[in-house]
Amino acid sequence: MPDLNLRTVTVMRYILPLREGGSLPALAEADDDFKYVLKFRGAGHGVKMLISELLGGKIAQVLGLPLPELVFANLDVDFGRTEADEEIQDLLKFSEGLNLGLHFLSGAIAYDPSVKIDEFLASKIVWLDAFITNIDRTFKNTNLLMWHKELWVIDNGASLYFHHSWMNFEKHALSPFPYIKDHVLLSQATKLDEADEFANSVLSDEILKEIVELIPLEWLDWADTDDSPEQIKEVYYNFLKTRRDHSVNFLNEAKNARG
Repeated sequence: MPDLNLRTVTVMRYILPLREGGSLPALAEADDDFKYVLKFRGAGHGVKMLISELLGGKIAQVLGLPLPELVFANLDVDFGRTEADEEIQDLLKFSEGLNLGLHFLSGAIAYDPSVKIDEFLASKIVWLDAFITNIDRTFKNTNLLMWHKELWVIDNGASLYFHHSWMNFEKHALSPFPYIKDHVLLSQATKLDEADEFANSVLSDEILKEIVELIPLEWLDWADTDDSPEQIKEVYYNFLKTRRDHSVNFLNEAKNARG
């Protein structure tokens, strides 16, 4: 089983914004001399998007999917004060503390949906996105990269959308996830039953608990709930556990969408 722990780096240099979507990620360099695509707690959906990215990425890692290394990226209080763009300066100011970075895959290109890939790999990615309710891996926005002739999974932040309302997680956990019909790899996912069997064998209760425990406490101080950080983590764990135990719901939805 892979090591699920994340390294923590300190952001040293803001290079440029990546103006894709509403979250305004950026390319930055850290104190380990590597470049990262930074996702900021001060953007859009804030820490909930970071939690989706973290949990989705670590579940992908357990499933053996190629994913850029995730790191916690610390932004110092003084970082960004010299930034000329006021929008970016505000973003950096409100993102003080722990953010999330994905290792930058230099030279990677967007996945071309006409390229055939391994059917079991495609099936595992479709299973992942149905499991974490990721609405954003479509023909319009694949969130897949080709790097060194290998397919890489990026951007899991548009998943676990139940947490934006934070009510009735049990109902959401049992959802068949009809949006899977729009998945860019659905037509190539011919081994969904095998993917489901594999995923259920590796995503044990202990692994799910370990993944949820990675969420930093400072990401769990929410204004829209009276739940404690420990209670919030318990909801995430129970959501994932319930969803795994009832994977037949979204598995059959995906198989039916394949026609």
